[in-house]
Amino acid sequence: MGKSRFSAGLKIRFGVGDFGLSVMTASLQFYMLLYYTDVVKIDPAIAGTAMLVGKLTWDMINDVLFGYLSDRTKSRWGRRRPYLLFCAVPLALSFWLLYSLPQGMSNVLAFFAIIGTFMLFDTFHTMITVAYYSMTAELTTDYDERTGLSTVRMIFSVIGYICGAAITTMLAAMIRDSAGISNRAAWSEVGLIFGVLAAITVLITGLTVQNKPVVNDAPTKLPPIHSLISTLKNKPFLKFVIISSIMSTAFTVVTAMLPYFVIYQIHMESQMSFIMMLMLVTLAVFLVPCQKVVNKIGKNKAYALGLSIACVGLLSSFFLPNSETLLIYVIAFVTGLGFSSQWVCPHSMLPDVIEYDELTTCERREGIFYGMWGMTGKVTGALGVAICGWGLKLFGYVEGAQQTATSLLGIRLMFSVLPAVLLLICVPLLMRYPITRETHAQVVAELKKRSRL
Repeated sequence: MGKSRFSAGLKIRFGVGDFGLSVMTASLQFYMLLYYTDVVKIDPAIAGTAMLVGKLTWDMINDVLFGYLSDRTKSRWGRRRPYLLFCAVPLALSFWLLYSLPQGMSNVLAFFAIIGTFMLFDTFHTMITVAYYSMTAELTTDYDERTGLSTVRMIFSVIGYICGAAITTMLAAMIRDSAGISNRAAWSEVGLIFGVLAAITVLITGLTVQNKPVVNDAPTKLPPIHSLISTLKNKPFLKFVIISSIMSTAFTVVTAMLPYFVIYQIHMESQMSFIMMLMLVTLAVFLVPCQKVVNKIGKNKAYALGLSIACVGLLSSFFLPNSETLLIYVIAFVTGLGFSSQWVCPHSMLPDVIEYDELTTCERREGIFYGMWGMTGKVTGALGVAICGWGLKLFGYVEGAQQTATSLLGIRLMFSVLPAVLLLICVPLLMRYPITRETHAQVVAELKKRSRL
């Protein structure tokens, strides 16, 4: 066990892998439901339910399964890198397929088409992300260095997220107009472009980040059931997962409802990319200041502070008029400032949990922890999208039409009040989070003492 100080080059080569992955993530979070309802013309309740069912079936299994397999992998490239090297191209093709559904499907066919394409994409996406994110915990055991490593990765993540959120619809429109093809075909081209981009950045990390882990990287010997049970007995991890699940649901609701809010509540569709850009650029700018706040007051308190600030922005948006208003830019700035903590804190908090597990099991099992975190994040994220789909149906949303007062109320409630309430639930949980710099240092010291015996 030891401390590892990384060169800037290694941090960049490691972090760039998240760029392409985040382009895809942002595109899906902001536009997937809109793509289903307004491009492929699928009923919003059907689309939301199908996405949730896909997550509750395959995602309840694959993240934990691939995490466990990653921990047990033994190869000339180590435990994690093979998944980056051999799954990058299939990931690109499966993302292309996601955005290539035909129009005119029946509700039943649309339901199963969504489930099938999502399960295929999520298989390769999970294989890559579980292995990739697990590398953070293997490369260093230092409390603050993990924050620095995560911050560099999150800078790439946010830049990718900005690109995915800001240019998806713009790129689709540009391809449609320049090539003279249908809107649906243009979205398919966007899927291919983003898929290839993700494959390239993942391969850069997989081919160039080869430094030896500072921890024991021997494959785990725990049986699958024992491995799962011991993971669930890790109390800091359970608290971390509860907070992350609530946060994931809230953030997904915000991102899924933002296009509807901008288009129908404040009638600023032409400025939607600029609004998203402001929020996400603000988030990116405050990543490094957020890291400094973390170093001052700790990860849990900085996270709680950020979510509280985001709540102020979200709740303010409920009172915007049903017309264009420049106040949306102020709200986007405040919300982006608050959400910067979401891109720094949890990604440096989970590796700290893994040392607690090592004290109990005497093994390093980064894969299953990241797998379970990924599983809960995807399921709760799908739940957030499903809530949006159900809510739009319940409040009488009609695609492309002038919305009624009831449907506008539903859009405002789901974009502002619902996620703000969820974020506020996380704040007291974070303030009581058990892992601090001091307690983590005690655990690492105990592990070092054990390794010398």
